[in-house]
Amino acid sequence: MHLKSIELTGFKSFAKKNVFEFDAPISAIVGPNGSGKSNVAEAFRFVLGEQSIKSMRGKRGEDLIWNGATSEPRANRASVRVIFDNRKKIFDIDFPEVVIERTVHRDGLNEYLINGSQVRLKDVLELLARAHIGASGHHIISQGEADKILTANSKDRKSMIEDALGLKLYQYKRLESERKLKKTFENIAQVEALRKEIAPHLRFLGKQVEKLEKTESMRTELQKLATEYFTREKTYLTLSRAVLSSERKPIKEALDKLSGELATAKKILETNARKEKKDYAVLELEKEISVMRAQKDVLARELGKIEGLITSEERIIDRQMKLAASDEHKMIRLKDVEDLVQDIEREVQDDNVLSRIKEKLLNFIKGKREASDSNTLTDARIAVAEYLKEKTGTEKKFKEAAEKERELLGKYETLKKEIEREKDSSHDAEKAVFRIMSEENELVSKLALLKVREEKLDGDEAEFNRELEEVGHLIGAEVINFKNVDIGNEESILAEDRKKQEERKRVIEKFKIRLEDSSILGSEETYKEYKDTSERDQFLARELADLESSAKSLAELIKDLEARLSSEFSAGIENINKEFERLFVAMFGGGEAKLVLTKELSAEKGLAEESQTLENETLESDLEDKEEEKLEEGLDIKVSLPKKKIRGLMMLSGGERALTSIALIFAVSQVNPPPFIILDETDAALDESNSKKYGDLVETLSKRSQLILITHNRETMGRAGTIYGVTMASNGISKLLSISFDQAVEVAK
Repeated sequence: MHLKSIELTGFKSFAKKNVFEFDAPISAIVGPNGSGKSNVAEAFRFVLGEQSIKSMRGKRGEDLIWNGATSEPRANRASVRVIFDNRKKIFDIDFPEVVIERTVHRDGLNEYLINGSQVRLKDVLELLARAHIGASGHHIISQGEADKILTANSKDRKSMIEDALGLKLYQYKRLESERKLKKTFENIAQVEALRKEIAPHLRFLGKQVEKLEKTESMRTELQKLATEYFTREKTYLTLSRAVLSSERKPIKEALDKLSGELATAKKILETNARKEKKDYAVLELEKEISVMRAQKDVLARELGKIEGLITSEERIIDRQMKLAASDEHKMIRLKDVEDLVQDIEREVQDDNVLSRIKEKLLNFIKGKREASDSNTLTDARIAVAEYLKEKTGTEKKFKEAAEKERELLGKYETLKKEIEREKDSSHDAEKAVFRIMSEENELVSKLALLKVREEKLDGDEAEFNRELEEVGHLIGAEVINFKNVDIGNEESILAEDRKKQEERKRVIEKFKIRLEDSSILGSEETYKEYKDTSERDQFLARELADLESSAKSLAELIKDLEARLSSEFSAGIENINKEFERLFVAMFGGGEAKLVLTKELSAEKGLAEESQTLENETLESDLEDKEEEKLEEGLDIKVSLPKKKIRGLMMLSGGERALTSIALIFAVSQVNPPPFIILDETDAALDESNSKKYGDLVETLSKRSQLILITHNRETMGRAGTIYGVTMASNGISKLLSISFDQAVEVAK
């Protein structure tokens, strides 16, 4: 089995994913009218690349997407996926299984996939064309289209048969070759026009080049003279600069040395010049030392004063402590005695008065003995603490003053010693400065003379560069290579009299004037333009030859394709007629039927009209309408029924037309069998007797192609190995039921 299965998701009435597996030679899809059976055939058309929404009973792409119901929301896309068994290599692709999938979104965008990889519609169509499969044609006969091959005009019928014979691919190739041939002729005309356009300019440039060639000898001579002149001049300038550099180097070294000595001498003088500042600094240090000593004396006196105060307060503390320990000098306040007398008077009235008076007196004496002048003692202690704190601060200041005095004394001694040393070196430094300045003046004079010579060399080099530029404009960049010329001993150039070089320069000037008068200026551009134009003309000539060769090859290819189409079409018609006659006789019990090639005079529009616009992805045809009058071929059907005088299709009844179309369709399928055939209620108009004949033909046909039958006919159903039942609930969703008779038979056994 080539066709394995098809999956529908969100396609028309199939809201959810439904899978039809085709594992029998004949599979039938049955169900009541309106249940969605024909949507399966349209799903095949859809996934195989059908672009006519009208042929799938819709107006827009979104009409193919499940539109929703109360129990199931609408889908945003519809997807159909068909799977083929490719182990026998029916498809020109190196996979054991080929999966083709197409998805349409509500915005009209379509996606195509082959084995999960996104591809163009053109890729899908070319892959299917090699297996004799297409979105429409002899292998997908939808409801009401069985009669189409009979009602079509002769030209359309011929196109159907060519498609069934697998000749469409050759026609596409012929159409593409014709388009390329037409484009090639257009390119030939354009190339010829370009050659005609540049021919006058090329002749003019040729004459200009001839004039330029006459001056080439002068240019060559100038190049030779200029090369020698520039080589000698450059060598002279280089050697002269080297001599200047060698003379300048010892002078600069001597100047650098003198500059160092002068800097040292000046430094000594500057140091000695700072002697007065050092003397002033000595006086300042003496003043600071005096001030610091006076400050130290003041701090010493303050320390003595503080120590005296501390001693005085300590004496007060000792005296108070002694008074607290002695009874002789105790002081009692009068108020305390008066209070004691009042207490005694209050106690006189009591019987034990004497004992209590005695006790009070003892307590009074004890308390006064232990008491002392606490305020005086406390004040003295506080004063001692304050004086000690003040003493600590004063001692710190005294130490700082003493340290500062020692530091100033050190600086003073150091500065005095430096002043003594500088007195000895000042005289020698003055003598050195005068000597160095004299020698420097002499060396600077020598450098000035070298500078004059260098400036003259700069002028000569500027003149050299100017001459080089002028000659370069005349004879081109070759003059720059003068450095590679051998001129012999370089030392002789430096010793040569400059008048000889001036003479060479005058000769070059004469050649320059002659070349300028000969209009050699711009010769490089003229010659380059002539060369470019000539090369372009030669290139166009080669292109023209290639195009003519290509046109010849394309014409031969078209001729071969037409011959192949003609031979294969003739052979195919012959084979179809044999099968058509046999099947027609089997259907009607006799008679005669065949396809006849016809020719009629009409304006041919070419195959461009047959090429659909496949979302800007399929083969495009740029062929314009051919208004030439020529013979147009077509196919007519000649039938003759037994026992009836019927000689045309128009005289057949509905049933007879159905049997004739079925016989022709089956005959075409037998000659060039596709992997599968879909028949959508093609047996609807047959009676019981003819249905049996139809069923026999179906079984015969199933030996070479898989058949998917959409039918209501019981006789046809009986020939199927698998039956899929399609039903539709009240929510409008198609549901799937399946019965496999082949498996049922195996189970029954």
